[in-house]
Amino acid sequence: MDLAFTPEELKFRDEIRAWVKASLPPAIAAKVHQAQLLSRDDMQTWARILGKKGWLGYGWPAEFGGPGWSAVEKHLFEEECAMAGAPRIVPFGPVMVAPVIMAYGSPEQQRRFLPGIASGEVWWSQGYSEPGSGSDLASVRTKAERRGDKYIVNGQKTWTTLGQYGEWMFNLVRTSNEGKPQTGISFLLIDMKSPGVSVRPIKLLDGESEVNDVFFDNVEVPLDNLIGEENKGWTYAKHLLSHERTNIADVNRAKRELERLKRIAKNEGVLHDQRFRDQIALLEVDIVALEMLVLRVLSAAKSGRNALDIAGLLKIKGSEIQQRYTELMMLAAGPYALPFIHEAMAAGWQGDQAASAALRGFPGGDVANATLAPSYFNYRKTSIYGGSNEVQRNIVAQTVLG
Repeated sequence: MDLAFTPEELKFRDEIRAWVKASLPPAIAAKVHQAQLLSRDDMQTWARILGKKGWLGYGWPAEFGGPGWSAVEKHLFEEECAMAGAPRIVPFGPVMVAPVIMAYGSPEQQRRFLPGIASGEVWWSQGYSEPGSGSDLASVRTKAERRGDKYIVNGQKTWTTLGQYGEWMFNLVRTSNEGKPQTGISFLLIDMKSPGVSVRPIKLLDGESEVNDVFFDNVEVPLDNLIGEENKGWTYAKHLLSHERTNIADVNRAKRELERLKRIAKNEGVLHDQRFRDQIALLEVDIVALEMLVLRVLSAAKSGRNALDIAGLLKIKGSEIQQRYTELMMLAAGPYALPFIHEAMAAGWQGDQAASAALRGFPGGDVANATLAPSYFNYRKTSIYGGSNEVQRNIVAQTVLG
């Protein structure tokens, strides 16, 4: 197993780095590096820049309009974007539903939906979880009843990330109650502007409404919006979840946030505390180990061998690392990592009282610390969404360990 990059791959990385530096708006990069709230316009701006270049679908094969990059090149692209402070690509369109449409959609569906995803113009949402159906997705109850040339959809989805911005939504819906629960699920695309679709924000611990409840009340959906065969949606869902869980690992964002943690620790005067340095070192070792695992998978793919089915393992370690670096940032800042006042932050306040304390002679209090508490609160969810880590450990035990 050779984990070294070839000269061609290193040249590719340099080209990506130069393009991202020239193309990424500095104001957006500054927000990302300070973990400030990104607006819909911030995320869409970067998506459209990538779309214009043909790189929003950076993992797509050339036959569907993607760059046709190798697995290593995709990894290098993700790394350079993350380290430069680019917003994380909202995955629901280009990373999650697009591969399903490519693999199982009809040619007409591919022509209809893929261009809007590739350009960054159409915002997609995910309709998987329901009240009582989270990691156990086979128990979904949102019903799609076939009537003539359309389905009538009734039910509820929950924890729909950024659903308040959604224009289209891919959903697991129940089309049959016969046999095993998995055999009665279909994969349906729903226009969120359809009559009967309503979105209700859920306020989280960080004060934001990043997730939502979505309700369907006699929503009419054309049969043409069914992906693949009726009652075969569970197969398509598993295909999608492998992309989601690998995406959650996000080792490149962890590398960027490790550097941020070191800056915060230095500014707050705790970088030279031996016990705190030990915690940073342990985190860094785990990030390097996760990266080596990712590169191991890429190396296997590059040489034509089958990689281990370890999407669940990547998700477990990636989510735990994300929780640890947000916790260490909170510990480094101490009392300056106080929860912020959401309304004040929205009006432009970025930790002024911390800056005032520093001017009066108190140690620490960097204005960047104002965003630490919301990040800490928000990242408590990472070990739950995309399939809880407890469930993922069972999957790894069955598929990898045997």
